Amino acid sequence: MFFCALSGEPPQEPVVSAKSGKVYERRLILKYITENGTDPVTGDKLEESDLVAIKASPETAAPRPPSATSIPALLHTLQNEWDALVLEMFALKQQYNSTRQELSYALYNQDAASRVVARLIRERDAAREALANVQASMGIAPTAGAAEDVEMNEDAGAAPAMPEAIVAQIDETHATLSAARKKRKPPPGYTTPAQVKTFTAKHTIPSLHSASPAGITSLAVSTANPSQFLTGGNDKIVQLYDRSTDKVLATLKGHTKKVNHVAFRERDGDPTLIVSAGADKMAKIWAHDSASGEYIPKYTIRNHKSEVTGLSIHPRSTLLALASADKTYSLHDLTTFSQIFQCAPSEDAFSALGVHPDGTLLALGTPSSKIHIYDIRTGTFAAILEPPEDAPPFTVNSLSFSENGYHLLAPSSNSTVAVWDLRKRKTAHTIDLGEGFKVNKVLYDTSAQFFGVAGSQGARLFAHKSWEELLRLEEGGEVSDLVFGAEAKEIWGATGREVRIWGAPAE
Repeated sequence: MFFCALSGEPPQEPVVSAKSGKVYERRLILKYITENGTDPVTGDKLEESDLVAIKASPETAAPRPPSATSIPALLHTLQNEWDALVLEMFALKQQYNSTRQELSYALYNQDAASRVVARLIRERDAAREALANVQASMGIAPTAGAAEDVEMNEDAGAAPAMPEAIVAQIDETHATLSAARKKRKPPPGYTTPAQVKTFTAKHTIPSLHSASPAGITSLAVSTANPSQFLTGGNDKIVQLYDRSTDKVLATLKGHTKKVNHVAFRERDGDPTLIVSAGADKMAKIWAHDSASGEYIPKYTIRNHKSEVTGLSIHPRSTLLALASADKTYSLHDLTTFSQIFQCAPSEDAFSALGVHPDGTLLALGTPSSKIHIYDIRTGTFAAILEPPEDAPPFTVNSLSFSENGYHLLAPSSNSTVAVWDLRKRKTAHTIDLGEGFKVNKVLYDTSAQFFGVAGSQGARLFAHKSWEELLRLEEGGEVSDLVFGAEAKEIWGATGREVRIWGAPAE
C-alpha cells in the first residue's frame, strides 16, 4: 500500500521520484513541478521526466476508505448496518400485523354473511311450512314452485321418510282413539277433584338406590301390576320394586350416567318391557323372561349424540319416542327393536317430550322457552308455542297432554305453569306457584279433571278449568317426579331416596 507524500492518501495514479524515491499522486506532483520545479521533499531540481509510473496489479484489492481504517470506525459501520436491519424488520412486522387484521376483518364479514344466509334459509323454510299447513287446513293443493329451489350443500338429503306400514298403524290408532276419547267420561268410581282434597300420606318406601350419589330422578307405576313401580336414579341404576312385598324385584344396570326417564311398556300378548333413558346418550330396553321371571337386556339405543332428555311410549304400545339435547328426536319399533325414524336437527336442543293421546303429534320442549309441535307421521314441523316476549328465559323440562287432546300443560317460567289451548295456540290459563318454586314435572290425570305439578317445594294438584288448588304435598320436600295411580286413587311422588304415596284416608 502506497501513500502520497503530499496528500498522505493512497494515490489513484502513483508515481515515484527518481531524485528522492518518494511516491506521489501524479496530478499533484505535476502541479507542484509546474509551480516550483523542485522535489517537495529534498528540494532538488525535478522534471516530469524524472517521475517513474508505478504499475499496480489489477488483482490488488481497492484501498479501504478512511472510515474503515480503525476499530471505532468499524464498530460505527456495523452499528449503522444493524440499525438498518432492525428498522427493516420493524417495517415487516407492521406490514404483517396489518395483513392479519385485514384477514380477520374478512373472516368476520364472511362469518356474518353465513349467519345471515342461514337465518334467511330457516325463515324461508318456516314460512314454507306455515304456508303448507295453511293450505292443508283449507284444502288447497300445495304449489309446485317450492320444488324448483335446489339448495347446493352436502347435507341436502332429506331425513328418511316414515315407513308406510308404521304410518298406517298410527292412522289406525288415531282413528280409534280420537273417536272414543272426545266423548269419553270418567268411569264410575274414578276419583273426583273433591276426593283429591282429602288425600293424605299413606305409605313411604325409603332407602331406594345408592346413598352416593343419592336421589331418584324418575318414577313409573305399572298398570298391569299396580303394586310394582320403576325408579331411575342418579346412581345410574333402574330399580323394579314391589310395594306389596317391600322387595326390590330387579336392579338393572348398564347406564354410565344418571337415568333421566323410566317407563313400562305393557301390552296384552307381548312381554312387559322396561325402558330407560339417561344422560349417557343411551336408551336401554329390558324384556321380561317368562321362563326365569327376570328382566334381560334386549336393546340399547345409541343413535343420539347428546343426553336423552325425553322418553314416551306411543299409545299404540309398539313405538318408542325419544328426544335428545342433540336437537333431534327418534322413533323406534318395539316389535323389531329397530330405529324407524330420526328427524333432521332442529334449531334448538330438546329438553322434554310428550305424545298426543291420539298418537299423531309430538310436543318437544326446549331450553329456549319454546315448545315445538311435530306431526309424528311425516316428521314435519306443525306449530310452535312461545311465551310472551318479555318473559325471562327458562327450560321447558316437562310436558303433558290432556286426555281430550285439546290442552297441553307445560312450565311457562321456572315458577309458573301454563295450560295451552292447542286449538287457538294460546294459553288458556297460567298458574303462579310462588317465588322460589322450581317446576320439575307436570302431569294430567287420565280423565283430565285435574293435574299435578312437582317441584322444589313439594307437589300441588289443581282442578282443570276451574284452576282451583286442590292439594299440597309438602311432607318430603322436593318432588322430582309425580305419577297418578289407577283411577287416580293414589298419587305417587319421588322425594330424595324415597317414594311416597298419598291417597284417600282409610274409612
